[in-house]
Amino acid sequence: MDLKFEVSGRIARPVDEVFEAVVNPEKLSGYFTTGGAKGRLETGATVMWDFHDFPGAFPVQVVEVEKNRRIILQWDANEGGPAEGEAAMTTSAGYKTTVTMRFEDLGDGRTLVSIAEEGWRPTPGGLAASYGNCMGWSQMICAMKMWVEHGINLRDGMYR
Repeated sequence: MDLKFEVSGRIARPVDEVFEAVVNPEKLSGYFTTGGAKGRLETGATVMWDFHDFPGAFPVQVVEVEKNRRIILQWDANEGGPAEGEAAMTTSAGYKTTVTMRFEDLGDGRTLVSIAEEGWRPTPGGLAASYGNCMGWSQMICAMKMWVEHGINLRDGMYR
């Protein structure tokens, strides 16, 4: 069983504006990394992302950035979360998953954003982690759409 997924959505802004909303840590912190992002997404960089719903900044390795077209990231596979009533913590499973973001200029002022993630081990923890990340990336695209098109932070207050 191959644990992977892809989500996508259309954002009514030019591709360069949508791409910049992801690679620029200040912009990304405005709608997605609710605890903040540190470091611009550039090939070879390691940046830090923090989320209120999963506290504790963690490293994201930037494998490749192709301006206005594609971003490839790797981060620790997280096969576990907090049990009910416990504090949140990162439970690394000792391997990484790969995230590929694609940006397609639709030629009408809109951008198609697609985000795929793969690489979990076919275990119950890997399956649960893949579902959680699928939800997170779907939320990211929705939040990005609201932020880039309307200046609204959809995630504000959602997790605390």
